[in-house]
Amino acid sequence: MKLFHGSNMEIDTVDLAKCMPNKDFGCGFYTTLLEEQAWRMAQRRTRIAGGRPTVIVYEVPDNLVEIDELNCRVFEDKPTIEWAIFIRNNRDREFSDYASLECNLDCKYDVVVGPVADDTVGLLIRQFSRGTIDAEYMKREFDFGRLTNQYTFHTEKALKYLKKVGVLHDERATGND
Repeated sequence: MKLFHGSNMEIDTVDLAKCMPNKDFGCGFYTTLLEEQAWRMAQRRTRIAGGRPTVIVYEVPDNLVEIDELNCRVFEDKPTIEWAIFIRNNRDREFSDYASLECNLDCKYDVVVGPVADDTVGLLIRQFSRGTIDAEYMKREFDFGRLTNQYTFHTEKALKYLKKVGVLHDERATGND
């Protein structure tokens, strides 16, 4: 199976120490099945940090989440309450129950798979966290017009299944049409 990672530069070797904390599924290396989604992330990252929009292409075994040595957490293709709580806990800088199965702050899961929390979903999760909406309201409001996904790698054990097979550059960013 092919996975894509959007960046502002080519990545030769994934270094988990350089990954940002408090992301949807915890500190890890984020990829997607969707090349278009990776390009959007590459363009966003380039606007923030400079560089050149770049998509790195990886291959992983089709049965990645079924490999016995990996502890994987797989969410449904559409947002759920369980998924929202998991994201809330990982994003919350004050959350400290690392032993909870509803977070990955301690990288207990080698790989996590599920939808991306876009801006609309992120707002709903914040409102839920503050108690301004309840779980049932949040569930009704989940609007997923565009299917997005993320495969995240959180441990060295998981990274050994991620094989770099290509690099794509956005030629528009260099002025070469």
